[in-house]
Amino acid sequence: MNPTILAAEAGPNPLAPHLVEIILSLVVFGLLFLAVKKWIVPSFETTFADRTAAIEGGLQAAETKQAEADAKLAELEKQLGDARHEAARIREEAREQGAAIVAEMREQAQSEASRIVEHAHTQIEAERQQAVTSLRAEVGSLATSLAGRIVGESLDDEARQSRVVERFLADLESQPSASGNGAR
Repeated sequence: MNPTILAAEAGPNPLAPHLVEIILSLVVFGLLFLAVKKWIVPSFETTFADRTAAIEGGLQAAETKQAEADAKLAELEKQLGDARHEAARIREEAREQGAAIVAEMREQAQSEASRIVEHAHTQIEAERQQAVTSLRAEVGSLATSLAGRIVGESLDDEARQSRVVERFLADLESQPSASGNGAR
């Protein structure tokens, strides 16, 4: 016996669907397709559009924020550069002022030193004059007493004593200049 004959005698094929089932399945599929297309797909599309808009808006906002941050960074770098230039300028001015102050203080010190030296010279000259005057008076009194002893007469008279001292000192002063520097 042939297997195809056996299948024909056994009745309809259980693997092949019935025509009614195929039509009913197509109608239910069509209704389901229309329901999904009418209610579910638009909500998916809206959701996708919202998400796309949110993502694009976020990207655009991020780009805007990035541009603002870049601009702020550039401005801060410019301010930092300006601050560095200003600091360098201030340092240079301070250095110049310091040099000017040092020069001024040096000039004042030099002036003060010159004034002190001049004052010292003046004081030394005054002391020398005082010493010369004192020595003249002492030499005069010694010379008068010595002359009085030599002459044997008293030279207590002021006028006479003064003339003798003056003459004696004039003789003393003329002797070194007459003998020159070789006598010294």
